[in-house]
Amino acid sequence: MKILLAADGSAFTRIAAQHLVNHIEWFAKVPEIHIVHVHPPMPYPGAAARAGKAAVAKYHREESEGALAVAEKVLVKAGLAYISYWLVGEVARELATYARARDIDLVVMGSHGHGALASLALGSVATKCIATLEVPIMIVRKAPRRKSPPKSAL
Repeated sequence: MKILLAADGSAFTRIAAQHLVNHIEWFAKVPEIHIVHVHPPMPYPGAAARAGKAAVAKYHREESEGALAVAEKVLVKAGLAYISYWLVGEVARELATYARARDIDLVVMGSHGHGALASLALGSVATKCIATLEVPIMIVRKAPRRKSPPKSAL
């Protein structure tokens, strides 16, 4: 089995990576894990051109390495092997292309959980991935904070 762990470098990446580690026994054998970060392209091509190709490439590489490091740290601590890769482009499209090219069986990603209204206004990466990718996607959300159980009235 091949699993793509989508990484954006946030706490939600760490939560998704930890969820995968915590449930690795779900799989008959340890899966091949691909950690992938997709960096959005520079929004202003003119500014990117003035900065120079090398500077833009260095920026994308450094930002992507930082985003990947969040998940890598969790997997290293658990003793799990992985492949890290980064791309530049539109997230859902790039993840779909990567998954198709490498026969990925499952995508795991954290969700910021902004809710339906924010997703409508801003567009949700998770929603776009669900609509675009042709493989199953496991969305890992931060567990809600549990309140203490009510004290019994004895």
